[in-house]
Amino acid sequence: MRYRNFPMVPRIIFGRGSFNQLGEIIEPKRTHKDSPFIFIVDDVFKDNKWLTSRIPLKNNDKILFVSAEDEPKTKYVDQYRDEIVAEFEQLPSGIIGIGGGTMLDYAKAIALMLTNPGSSSDYQGWDLVKNQGVYHVGIPTISGTGAEVSRTTVLTGPEKKLGMNSDYTPFDQVVLDPELTKGVPDNQWFYTGMDCYIHCIESLDGTYLNTFSESYGEKSLELCRNVFLEKDVRDEESQDKLMMASWHGGMSIAYSQVGVAHAMSYGLGYLLGTKHGVGNCIVFNQLEEFYPEGVAEFKTMVNKHQVEIPEGVCKNLNDKQFDIMIDVALGLVPLWENALGKDWQKTITKDKLRSLYEKM
Repeated sequence: MRYRNFPMVPRIIFGRGSFNQLGEIIEPKRTHKDSPFIFIVDDVFKDNKWLTSRIPLKNNDKILFVSAEDEPKTKYVDQYRDEIVAEFEQLPSGIIGIGGGTMLDYAKAIALMLTNPGSSSDYQGWDLVKNQGVYHVGIPTISGTGAEVSRTTVLTGPEKKLGMNSDYTPFDQVVLDPELTKGVPDNQWFYTGMDCYIHCIESLDGTYLNTFSESYGEKSLELCRNVFLEKDVRDEESQDKLMMASWHGGMSIAYSQVGVAHAMSYGLGYLLGTKHGVGNCIVFNQLEEFYPEGVAEFKTMVNKHQVEIPEGVCKNLNDKQFDIMIDVALGLVPLWENALGKDWQKTITKDKLRSLYEKM
């Protein structure tokens, strides 16, 4: 058997207030005084001086405030890349993403597209990226996506929703400061936290499972259960634990894969623009057939936190729209193989997916 030699994030700092050390972390990576750092920041922080005043701008460094209303799109990655190239004579010293999974995915993708020709849509798939990107740093301000640790950057392109999965994608540096998550609205906190929980259920129940993935997945699941089942308040301890659950959950799929919920959620995201966290919740809520214990526990968490899971999002779709979602989901072969094995197509047909989507 031949084993994959996957990369990991080489440098990580964890701790409340560690964001204040960002300047001393990145400055040694500056390649030239005219080579800027570009900060990709969720525009929800545009008027938040508590955060923006601590971004260590020097020389001609620049903040790009980016909306997270839409899922990351290849056309925007290409647009931001082109704007950076046009504005600066020097290749940037680095790209720093500050925000949720959307900002982290944009940062990873832009860093790669500064050194790889063409459109980011050309690299949607597995191991298509050929050149190392510029230095890139991930700073999550919400916990659960695992984007800070993963080797993919999930993008919606003209034909599909699929990540740029490559050995060059992981961040060179990650800053995990749980304090940055304190202002996340309750529903968003839950949806994104459930992305992490679902990572674990799909990884631990998958055919790709191995001891490496299992050790991370079990720890992440333990932390998720503590935060969403055992605790009654969102205190600092919960912030710390959920941030580490996200890290471990991302690591649990680094050497395995996710499954049915993520595959179908990609279909929702591509067609309807449904954000990833809530999309996973919408789908997982209907997957008792595949993950009976996980779905039952998920519903207990939903009831405990009195969170609304949207229903009826597919009720007015026509045949063509269902087919689009189904085709996007079916294209994610490794996810189906992990969930159901090499013979997954005996179970998952277009009619089967249509019946599941109709419940959502």
